[in-house]
Amino acid sequence: MNAIAEFARIRIAPLAAEDDPHAFHVRLLRRNATRLAPALPSPDWIRNMLLDAGATMDEGLFVERERRVVAQRAARAPDAADGFLRWFEDLPSTGPGQGDPLFPWLARHANMEQMRWFLTQEAAGEAGFDDLVALTQVRFPTRAKLEMARNYWDEMGRGNESGMHGPMLAAVVAQLDLRPTPEVTVWESLALANLMVALAANRRYAYHAIGALGVIEMTAPTRVAHVNDGLRRLGVPSSARLYFQLHAGLDIKHSLAWNREVIGPLVAEDPTVAPAIAEGALMRLEAGARCFARYRARFGLAPGVGP
Repeated sequence: MNAIAEFARIRIAPLAAEDDPHAFHVRLLRRNATRLAPALPSPDWIRNMLLDAGATMDEGLFVERERRVVAQRAARAPDAADGFLRWFEDLPSTGPGQGDPLFPWLARHANMEQMRWFLTQEAAGEAGFDDLVALTQVRFPTRAKLEMARNYWDEMGRGNESGMHGPMLAAVVAQLDLRPTPEVTVWESLALANLMVALAANRRYAYHAIGALGVIEMTAPTRVAHVNDGLRRLGVPSSARLYFQLHAGLDIKHSLAWNREVIGPLVAEDPTVAPAIAEGALMRLEAGARCFARYRARFGLAPGVGP
């Protein structure tokens, strides 16, 4: 059967509305695991590509819905480089989900069961910062590309396996005996992971990925410091907290360099990319804010107050 006939035979029905968001994001997560895994040629590659077309459209519809949520706010960001950087660097104070009371509560009050549940959700929603940077940097100008390369090299432990950030997180999962599977993960966390993969893996969202990755580096240090404080209070040894200890400091340096070497020069060279970078940053913050609200609901915390 030729490709056109096969395409006509396969029913492709992109999801117009997420009636069951958990099932939807589990499907996307599993598709992404297959999509990004190294593989070998298959005689069924045309059929497999056609079968994947529905998931590709589902992903696109999901991202476009996320864009609509932030589009008006992003459009108000300045398009001159200096003004845009001031707007961007103010997001830790003004962006969605910032200053969420969940994190001081984790630091001061969460018990081990609650902390383990939280970390299980976070581990399941981790898309792999190193891979996201590697996917994003393709064909960007030299100055931006070099900074992304430096960031990637840090993520990779500067060539030392013991310093790789991904295995550090895996060590947290192993030492705390966490079981992060899609079935036990709230859809908001799965959606965050799916959003980051979608932005990095689709070149039409490359500038969105720049904004999303940059805002992660800029807003993570305070949150991971609170998590580290909570784990230390609960008696978790330093060896199991290394991932959080490292990112509480290193991400500050990464953020300063990312803003100076990537975002500023890109907007200076082409101001028309500013709204896309702004959208990406706000989309990532909105996705995080959804997670924080869901986690607070699990712990019985009202917005803005402790237990």
